[in-house]
Amino acid sequence: MTANLTDEQLVELAVKENPDAFGEIVKRWERKIFALCFGMLSREDEAKDATQETFIAAYRNLSKFRGDAKVSSWLHRIAVNQCLTTKRRAKTRSEDFLDDETHADEKVFVAPAHLTPSKTTEQSERLQLVRQAVVSLPADLRQIIVMKEFEEMTFQEISDTLELPLSTVKSRLYTALKQLRSKLKKVSMEIV
Repeated sequence: MTANLTDEQLVELAVKENPDAFGEIVKRWERKIFALCFGMLSREDEAKDATQETFIAAYRNLSKFRGDAKVSSWLHRIAVNQCLTTKRRAKTRSEDFLDDETHADEKVFVAPAHLTPSKTTEQSERLQLVRQAVVSLPADLRQIIVMKEFEEMTFQEISDTLELPLSTVKSRLYTALKQLRSKLKKVSMEIV
């Protein structure tokens, strides 16, 4: 049974032409990879496409997996690259994702049922401002924020995934948080 195997064992099995083994990898990591893609792209349809492309690329390159990093880090790296490619394509088409957002994107931020409608609205508006601030960060900073704060990856996992020194990951997170604070402070001052 493939459910009891490690990710690395599943890759070995999948390379030997066992599609069920790769299916188990997809089951284990699909939600996390989608969350990462959604955090980087801010659009559900593009995040779904990037997630699908990530697993297609991983399947095509199974034989190239060397085992130098964990399977999860390898998948995250493929997903980050896929998201960056998606962003580059969108930039060449001159799409502005902030102007095209809909309230359907907010479904990842579900308010607890005990909140009143006014509190729910206020929380929703605050979350929208945070999302816009995150989306406005440069891609290299945004991916660190998404991985650390939304995916709850460790600094070491981010370092392995992005193939960056640990010190660079930490300094980028510090810079990203500083920029976010500044953007959110500016927005809150404009609202008042």
